[in-house]
Amino acid sequence: MTKHIGIVACSAEGAALCYRTICVEGAAILGKYAHPEVTMHTHPLSEYMRYIEVGDWNRVADLMLSSAEKVAKAGADFAICPDNTIHQAFDLVVKKSPIPWLHIAEEVAAEAKRQNYKCLGVLGTQYLMEGPVYLTKLAAVGIEHKIPEVQARERINAIIFDELINGRFTAESRAYFTTIINQLKNQGCNAVVLGCTEIPLLVTQKDAPLPILDSTRLLARAALRKATGSTSL
Repeated sequence: MTKHIGIVACSAEGAALCYRTICVEGAAILGKYAHPEVTMHTHPLSEYMRYIEVGDWNRVADLMLSSAEKVAKAGADFAICPDNTIHQAFDLVVKKSPIPWLHIAEEVAAEAKRQNYKCLGVLGTQYLMEGPVYLTKLAAVGIEHKIPEVQARERINAIIFDELINGRFTAESRAYFTTIINQLKNQGCNAVVLGCTEIPLLVTQKDAPLPILDSTRLLARAALRKATGSTSL
């Protein structure tokens, strides 16, 4: 019996990529057309943003917990959240959650450790790049990290919120990300975390001068392994 995956979504494009990855790659484990049962719930992104913008992570946690309770009632055995930024509220959520969770940054850190990376560039929203989510999880496994300088962080944040979460993926923004990744390479990073779940829809490995760690797909594959007991992904 496979376990039922609960997706606590936040922004649509990243959640859709995570869901699609689970469904498509599940077939490699379970057979043609097969994947674990999946239930997803999301509050409007506007509800999250009103609290993120003022740093009220307790209210962010309340929204995440509300979604967790809904997917648990639908039968989910565990939860994942394909949104890096709101993982800043993760510890507040898991204390009250009716089901266990996987942590997106822990899955990325585990893969980075497996690949023997020593220093990662981290890209995502400004809240994510400047916050503790990756700092703590990477430090816990002995991996250093770097983030772009302030002006670049601001532009990356604008691209995410003005374009990516709205399904807009332009050549200009893709080229900008390539430039920033090259700068991180020159600063000594040996891989880069795509730490906003929409970035992998814009930037692929062929666009990046460093190996990429796709947080969205890494979380989806971790969920598949947990749901199926397989180690093949």
